Amino acid sequence: MALGVATLLPRHLAARSSDAPATVRRVGLLSLFSAAEAAAWHKAFHQGLRDLGWVEGRNLRVDYRYSEGHDERLPGLAVELVRLKVDLIVASSTPEALAAVRATREIPIVMVVPGDPVATGLVKSLAHPGGNITGLTTMSPQLAGKRLELLKEIVPGLSRVAVLWNPESAVGVEQWKESQLPARQLGIRLQSLELRHRDELDKVLEEAIRTRAGALVAFAGSTVTSNLKRIADFAVRNRLPSIFQYSYYTDAGGLAAYGPDRLDLYRRAAGYVDRIFKGARPGNLPIEQPTKFELVVNLKTAKALGLTIPPVVMLRADRVIE
Repeated sequence: MALGVATLLPRHLAARSSDAPATVRRVGLLSLFSAAEAAAWHKAFHQGLRDLGWVEGRNLRVDYRYSEGHDERLPGLAVELVRLKVDLIVASSTPEALAAVRATREIPIVMVVPGDPVATGLVKSLAHPGGNITGLTTMSPQLAGKRLELLKEIVPGLSRVAVLWNPESAVGVEQWKESQLPARQLGIRLQSLELRHRDELDKVLEEAIRTRAGALVAFAGSTVTSNLKRIADFAVRNRLPSIFQYSYYTDAGGLAAYGPDRLDLYRRAAGYVDRIFKGARPGNLPIEQPTKFELVVNLKTAKALGLTIPPVVMLRADRVIE
């Protein structure tokens, strides 16, 4: 009797030759932003996954949860993802990662753009995270000084800079510390604008005007992130050159931004998802730091401030908003 093709093949190859559907892995994506704000980053994440063979609708399902700037909603959203029995949670930044870790110690968690995950207690070390969490970090100590240098190049006579930050944030505290030495070397006095809650924003910003600050630096944080447009408009209205860590601040009207390329970090996060789905333990995967940085300048804002961006800065810009 002639044997069928499936009979002649090893069992696992015979199964593959059938039309049996591929196993679908389920990812929960937790974001502090809205769907529209995070769209470009999530597109980069999906592209990274596709490059590794993970395609939504074929062998992947992604459940999105957006807090739309309200960090107090993150714990509940993280619990929702756990109840959905997702195979892995992607937590964009520090607030999302903290919410995810508190919701589960079993489901693998991949961070994308947190600050210092050691200082915030998320991991034991960058080399050996431990537990159920790994991923990337935006931590790069020299960046605080680089941003002050850029401000000084744009405004050569700058002597006082207001710094908007949250002293209750471990990442904010680190950034504040890292700014001190570069400021002294540049002859800049830093004025601390401590922002703990969003309802304090107007009062805190007005302090920058009262003390005659010459520019504004805003450290990343949930309150700052959810009020980018208000902060950018305030800076322009009061003729304050401003700089931030991420390019979405310049998209909102800020003068300049210098920091890690978020699109690159989201693409790289896909690699962690792939390795974990193939059997790697999250706690054994070292946390990687950024390798690509971007300088973005908003010429429209510069014009509104009456500033001419020096050619040396323009030549270094990766993107210019006109």
